[in-house]
Amino acid sequence: MERILVLLQLLLVGATANAAASTNISLPGCKDSCGDISIPYPFGIGAGCFRDEGFEIQCKEVGGKTKAFYGGVNSSLGAIDISLLEGRARMLKYLSYACYNKSGGLVENQTSYLNLSGVPFTISAAQNKFTALGCDTLAYIEGDKHYESGCTSIPDNLVYFDSELYTNYRRRYAPENYPCSYAFVADKDSFTFNSLDLVGRSFLNKYEDGVPLVMDWVVGSERCDTAPHNASYACRNINSVCVNSSSGQGYLCNCSEGYEGNPYLQDGCRDINECDHPDPDKYPCKGHCSNTEGSYNCSCPPGYHSNDPKKVECNPDPRPAKLQLWVKLALGIGIGIVLLLVFLFGTFVEREKRKLAREKERFFQKNGGLLLYEEIKSKDSRRWASFKIFEKEEMEKATNNFDNNLILGRGGHGTVYKGTLEGNITVAIKKSRMIDESQKEEFVKEILILSQINHKNVVKLLGCCLEVEVPMLVYEFVSNGTLHDCIHGKNQQQFIPLDIRFRIAIESAEALAYLHSSASPPILHGDVKSSNVLLDENYVPKVSDFGASTLVALDETQFATIIQGTCGYLDPEYLQTHIITEKSDVYSFGVVLLELLTRKKVFWFDDSKTEKSLASTFLSLLKEGRQMEVFDTQLSSGARVGEGQMEVLLEVSYIAKQCLSMTGEERPTMKEVAEELQKLKKFNQHPWEQHNKPEELEILLGDSSACSAGDATGHYSLENRAVLSIEGGR
Repeated sequence: MERILVLLQLLLVGATANAAASTNISLPGCKDSCGDISIPYPFGIGAGCFRDEGFEIQCKEVGGKTKAFYGGVNSSLGAIDISLLEGRARMLKYLSYACYNKSGGLVENQTSYLNLSGVPFTISAAQNKFTALGCDTLAYIEGDKHYESGCTSIPDNLVYFDSELYTNYRRRYAPENYPCSYAFVADKDSFTFNSLDLVGRSFLNKYEDGVPLVMDWVVGSERCDTAPHNASYACRNINSVCVNSSSGQGYLCNCSEGYEGNPYLQDGCRDINECDHPDPDKYPCKGHCSNTEGSYNCSCPPGYHSNDPKKVECNPDPRPAKLQLWVKLALGIGIGIVLLLVFLFGTFVEREKRKLAREKERFFQKNGGLLLYEEIKSKDSRRWASFKIFEKEEMEKATNNFDNNLILGRGGHGTVYKGTLEGNITVAIKKSRMIDESQKEEFVKEILILSQINHKNVVKLLGCCLEVEVPMLVYEFVSNGTLHDCIHGKNQQQFIPLDIRFRIAIESAEALAYLHSSASPPILHGDVKSSNVLLDENYVPKVSDFGASTLVALDETQFATIIQGTCGYLDPEYLQTHIITEKSDVYSFGVVLLELLTRKKVFWFDDSKTEKSLASTFLSLLKEGRQMEVFDTQLSSGARVGEGQMEVLLEVSYIAKQCLSMTGEERPTMKEVAEELQKLKKFNQHPWEQHNKPEELEILLGDSSACSAGDATGHYSLENRAVLSIEGGR
């Protein structure tokens, strides 16, 4: 019968009773089991997963079940388990048998042999015995080193054996019920004789897969005194030590004392928590146990002592009771002092918290918080759904404690920071300067006005923070500066196409028309100017700064005791009567429209260094039909403008003239202005597209810096509230 090398089925046997189930037993990326059998390194399944050829395991499907096989040279028999600590493995080995008929004739037989040459295994002499079973049976065993014997002990380090039954010794006839004889080398603890095993083929059927055989294995042929000098030394890992094999040849690896796990893996040996070990007799401690790396400490409680360094027994302290009393008294005083300090510290912290809460409440009231709440309660709560009153800590987190690197700009009434709220929402946070009680209602008024506006061309107020000494407003972030920066900035030569200017004019007019006609109640802006029109990255305008705004009821006159606004944009009629109307915003928009057409400031100097007013100069030239002289040369130059576009410019100039009428009755409404501009855009849309050079438009839209020069605080301010405050170059 063909000789077969034994195949092993492995089960990781814990080196200690409290082996950690979660500890890795195989190399990273390698299977650690086959069926229900664990595969610990140095054994492994697949290339690169075992130490060398002698430790290869093959995993196969046999009879619908997954089984592990030893894959050193041949692989046809299953195995049972392996012990990393003892260096032993149990396999299933076919037995030798011979069966006879009634006349004593041989019916069938099988010879069992095993050859372990070239692999790191030897047959365990201590754990195995040679057994013969049957009636009139003679069996013998042969092995290497000229070993040959009958039923006797097995020598050390045996790597080959051949067990046979002497069939010629059989009597002429066989008992009918006991036809078979058996011979095998097997684990001495796995077999106990039972006469029923001789009946028929019951013993053969019982062990058809083989009998258990114990093998000793090593990871190296050297002993521990020389093995560390070898490049293939297996015990180099942390907390791994070399142990000489009990067979007298080779060595194994074990975890150091106080550690457990797989000593053949890097960091495979983990610290044992002796204090939580399930076997209290293994690491006894009758006192207080504390785990340490590789060991543990055991101390006796107060009033007890032990002469045993491991504190296995803690006995009452024999010192005088008086001394114990002083110790208890000192301990009590110490504990009392600690508790007192903890109490005082807790009281201090609580007092500081209350002090901070009172201070935040005082600031909240000072900055108009109660007034704001009263206004919110008196209005439709649904309109306040997107408005939030922020806490101080949220503002500090959003601005990195108001980092100077996040400042967008500074102005007369405060500083604007770029902030990031939770959810990665970018906002502009206006930190105002100090306001007194007289400004409180005005500050709350701006919050009320902005919170009720919902239009794509009006800057959105997201919330406010009032529980700080300096109140703060939180706006949507508009990234591309102001219209004033865009048309009057440092780069005056940058070309701005007419359709871009026209779109800014139309959408700004629509925003003001919304405030006048669609807001409830209507809102008069009161300070319309180019620096209060913001531009986003797509040059979409957003009207901002409602510090001078007024909420009005229908058919109600708004009389101003103090004139607010910016010189050059103010309605002449408003200056005389102190009565602000929607036509006041129309006049101011007419000035902004002139800025778009002329690219000149509201007060500017001509070639003779004479200061001139943009509105009055334009109206004077218009009477003589010379208004094109004051227009931006980029728009009035024949090289850039076609005949159709020139007609559009003239029509826009007449709209500006109507807006700048001296009396409000003669001016159109903002809704009419927006509609007229929209008609001009639709009627003349194609000629503009023909005359605008694509490369010039691309340059403008690709360079946001062209329209973002200057002070960024104009985006989000409470400024320009002083009487007749003067803008820029005035």
